[in-house]
Amino acid sequence: MTAPLRLGAVIITMGNRPDELKALLDSVARQDGAPVEVVVVGQGVRLTGLADPAAGVRTVELPENLGIPGGRNVGIEAFRTAGAGAGGSDGFDADVLLFLDDDGLLERTDTAELCRQAFTEDPELGIVSFRIADPQTGETQRRHVPRLRAADPMRSSRVTTFLGGANAVRTKVFEQVGDLPGQFFYAHEETDLAWRALDAGWLIDYRADMVLLHPATAPSRHAVYHRMVARNRVWLARRNLPAPLVPVYVGVWLLLTLLRKPSGPALKAWFGGFKEGWTTSCGPRRPMKWRTVWRLTRLGRPPVI
Repeated sequence: MTAPLRLGAVIITMGNRPDELKALLDSVARQDGAPVEVVVVGQGVRLTGLADPAAGVRTVELPENLGIPGGRNVGIEAFRTAGAGAGGSDGFDADVLLFLDDDGLLERTDTAELCRQAFTEDPELGIVSFRIADPQTGETQRRHVPRLRAADPMRSSRVTTFLGGANAVRTKVFEQVGDLPGQFFYAHEETDLAWRALDAGWLIDYRADMVLLHPATAPSRHAVYHRMVARNRVWLARRNLPAPLVPVYVGVWLLLTLLRKPSGPALKAWFGGFKEGWTTSCGPRRPMKWRTVWRLTRLGRPPVI
């Protein structure tokens, strides 16, 4: 009999949501099946009273905030190092890693088991994107459904990207295509990983039955939002798209931004990030195959939108 998949969870925190973090850890501990090992990464903060080896909770304290992908990469490395130290053949002590926002909460106790089942039944499945629902209303924001046809968040489907703070990734994906792009700091790091995973032949699913409760928010609450969204859009295209598609993708997003009529300060920040995306290093360029472009198109999201 095949052993059940080993699950781990990576949670990054800035230390400003201690009650929510504790509730999230409790919800992970309540999961059915084998225990889920947890690594909590402190982004420039001390983490006191969280480490609990008996409960499978480890902590890593960083001297500074490395951003969302940078912090999650530290968590990934913690599982990779632990696996290698234990003599693990693949260098990980987990087969699948869950990435959960520190103010989220696993609504059900069978989410871990649903993950194990999904990844076991489909060996080509690389990433699962959970459904995010507001804990008060139960509603899912349209932007949290990672596809163009987002009117029905209760419909599960194959998708081309995923939600950064509510997902599960097979560790073999990281082995094959690398970790999240740390230099992005915030915004679009999930799509960068998704495109690389799809180009390597992995599949991505959105699962409406795997739920993370999370307060409804607007991404623009972050001070760096407009600059980093614009910069990282350009970096995303420069890193991953065939050369003829780079100006098309960036041009479409420029037009969409103007049509949304952002405020003057927001537009100024956006154009500052847009310029930064073209004038600074985007990291290694590995353009996807044209057959991946066609695959994305068949899934309903050609890489120009």
